[in-house]
Formats: sequence, C-alpha cells, structure tokens
Amino acid sequence: MHREPPARDDDILPEENAIFRGLTRYEQQLPVRQVSYYLCGDIREPQYYTELFYTLRTASETDLVYLHLNSSGGDFNTGLQIINNALASNARVVTILEARAYSMAALIFLSGDELIVHDNCQLMFHIYSGIFAGKGNEQQAEVAAIGKWFEKVMSRLCSPFLSETEIGTILKGSDVWMDSDEIRRRLMRMQRARKVPRKSSPAKGKKVAKAD
Repeated sequence: MHREPPARDDDILPEENAIFRGLTRYEQQLPVRQVSYYLCGDIREPQYYTELFYTLRTASETDLVYLHLNSSGGDFNTGLQIINNALASNARVVTILEARAYSMAALIFLSGDELIVHDNCQLMFHIYSGIFAGKGNEQQAEVAAIGKWFEKVMSRLCSPFLSETEIGTILKGSDVWMDSDEIRRRLMRMQRARKVPRKSSPAKGKKVAKAD
C-alpha cells in the first residue's frame, strides 16, 4: 500500500498558516439631511403644503424630517395628505408636540415614526365638521359616506393610542382631551406592549416616545 508522506510546515498554504487577527470592519458614511417644518396655526388648503409633500416623497432613508406642531387643526384633506406622505416616506419622520395639537393636528402627531412631547402640551380629538349642499338625498349619501370614511381614518391612525371605547365616543360627538403626562403614559404603554413577544403576529408600528 502506498502512503503519502506527512505534510511539512512549508507545504501548508500561507492562508492556512497566517495568524488570525480578527475581522476587518468596512464602513460607509452617508450624509444625514435634517429638514424641519413648523405646522403652526390653522392647517390650510393643500396647495400651501406642496413643498412638504415633495420633501417627504423624495427623501432618502438617511434623512430626518421634523414636523413641529402647534395647531388647532384645520383642513381635513390637507391633514390626510400630510399623513399619507409621512407614512409613505423613506425618511424617518419625527413629530414634535410643542404646545397644542387639536383635531387634524392630533392625527398628524400620531403619524410620526418618532413622537416627541414637550411639557405643558395638549392633544384633543373630536369628530369632523363640515358644510353639505345639494338635494336632500345627495346630502344624506354624502354624510353617510364621510361618516364611514372618518371612522376608518380614526381607527387606523389613533388605535391603539386611543381605545376602541374612546374612538366610539368621539364618533358620537364627544371630545377627548389629554395633557403631556397622559400622552407620555399612553406612548410608553404602547412601547412596552410592542416589546412583549406575541405568537399570533409581529407588533405593528415603530413609534417611539420621548420627553423633552
């Protein structure tokens, strides 16, 4: 039987004989762009916010867009367009409550990836208001359609920050008010709930509460 001679040290390839000195780190530094918008006063018609829409739609994953809120609400359609663009944006959208956010502004606040609350602030949620025109049957159909639409919007944007009972009372005409302490309490409760492992489905959302 023919046997191969034992390998000598000089027969081992250099790669195998080299001393392992640890992993090599490869790093890529990307520029971070930070953009701030101040939503103060009434939320007006959509044409006044096209620059914000464009910024959200064209932002990259390394961008930060800050929405500073001090508003009593306003145009529902504009608010929804802001929210839809924020949710679709590649950027990390940070909503900052700096004084008050009522009505539509409260929904915009909840649409952020990260939520920051200053002291001495307020949120207020209530049902929509509007003016309807046309024949009686047309008004009835419009009221019914908008009612169903608003109910879905509230459920999608406000849950679980608001309970189902609270959303139900809002849809019946009640106002829901809360200050900074209550807002933080609810956000922290949501954050803790997402950390609990669930067998059914992964936790939705990525909201982070911060106090400033």
